[in-house]
Amino acid sequence: MKQIVLSSIALLLLAAVNTVAQDVRYDFDWEAHFKEFKTYRWIEIKDSPKIGELREEEIKDAVDAQLAKKHLTKSNSDTADLYIAYQVAVDAGRQIASYNTAWRYGPGWNYGGLYGSWYGGWYGFFHTSDGPNPTIYPGQLALDMYDSKNQHLVWRGVVSNTIDPAAPPTVQKRTLHKTATKLLKKYPPPPLEAFSF
Repeated sequence: MKQIVLSSIALLLLAAVNTVAQDVRYDFDWEAHFKEFKTYRWIEIKDSPKIGELREEEIKDAVDAQLAKKHLTKSNSDTADLYIAYQVAVDAGRQIASYNTAWRYGPGWNYGGLYGSWYGGWYGFFHTSDGPNPTIYPGQLALDMYDSKNQHLVWRGVVSNTIDPAAPPTVQKRTLHKTATKLLKKYPPPPLEAFSF
């Protein structure tokens, strides 16, 4: 009995450490009008590796639940305000692919300032699609939001310690829901006029 209790405590501590160890980073277009975004549509990024149908649905379900709390409505229409895509790295680091190479990031990006001090090599994380793409590392999940009208990337978040192919399905599902909560906690960002520079 004592061994079972100790094992249970060890598992709880391990789960707590795993949750705390997640690093959430995000940035956004300072000039985007996030309050105007009411609907979104999931899109696929052409060069993004697939993770498997069940895991993909779990990722989308977790993000959908959080976006619903932010008063965004999921749509299948091309006229949705936002196009949303995710990318993952499972067993090796990889460059983040762009939705469309003809698109450009919008003006007014926050380069590692108030809302995120990106990893050392990620300074200048947002760039035009003509330059090198940033890298996501094993276990990370990246979420991109594009303004469908202006064809700009307006928000990107990356969270670590999310994807673990060896984790049991129940643990993975719970992790994804916690991850989506953390990743979208401060979405939408406050308007530019809320800051004094």
